[in-house]
Amino acid sequence: MSSFQQPHIHPSEIPLAEAAVQRFKNPRDAFWSGIRDAAGAPAAVLFAGMVGFGAMGKTNGFDVWFTTSTSFFMFALPGQVVLFEMAITGSSVLAIALAVTLTSTRFITMTVTLFPQFHQSNRNRSLYASVHLLAMTAWAISMREFHAIEARHRLSYFVGLGLLCWLISVPATILGFYLAGMVPGAVTLGLVFINPLFFLLTFTEVKPWINRIALLLGCIFGPIFFIVDHDTSLLSSGLVAGTIAYYIDRKFLRKKAGVLG
Repeated sequence: MSSFQQPHIHPSEIPLAEAAVQRFKNPRDAFWSGIRDAAGAPAAVLFAGMVGFGAMGKTNGFDVWFTTSTSFFMFALPGQVVLFEMAITGSSVLAIALAVTLTSTRFITMTVTLFPQFHQSNRNRSLYASVHLLAMTAWAISMREFHAIEARHRLSYFVGLGLLCWLISVPATILGFYLAGMVPGAVTLGLVFINPLFFLLTFTEVKPWINRIALLLGCIFGPIFFIVDHDTSLLSSGLVAGTIAYYIDRKFLRKKAGVLG
């Protein structure tokens, strides 16, 4: 059977095991479960990253209000770092806005893969507010857990997970701002990169093997493209590695599993 002849199954309609269906009694239970899952390693890692960012803000001459407001309104550490770096070099507002927008294009793929898994009844205008809680860590954990959560409770779980991560980013940024100078600069920069490292480790736990292949290819092509042109290496290595991984998935892995004819 070819891919065109197969019936379409919406992500939110995939049947779950009986144990998964009974995982949560109500949306409030799912919400607090998301809070608990975020309160461990995800919150600690994000807190450390925001502490490093807060210290970065003070070191580069920004005040505490501006530094903290970026964590509150943007809640996107890579974009916040790009914002500061370009502001330091005196770039125009238009150039800064464009660069920050480009760093945030990853949220497009996160949104189109995660939000269709919510129950139909949850797809309303309130989702616009939920989008602000979307971050690498919350997305990766949700993608890992959603297969075992009934569709009607997925949004509550995601909101609990993302809300705690967002709320702790503000005090972490303030703490890092006032702790700047008390720790070596190398440690401060290391804290900033803890969050994406945790994201990568979490992403490898998502079941499809193609995700791990894409990460492995990115690790191979990243240094190569950095040597060729370090300014565009992140974009080009991601594009090439992702394209090759997609080709492997379509031509070999899915065909072997009988998904494609």
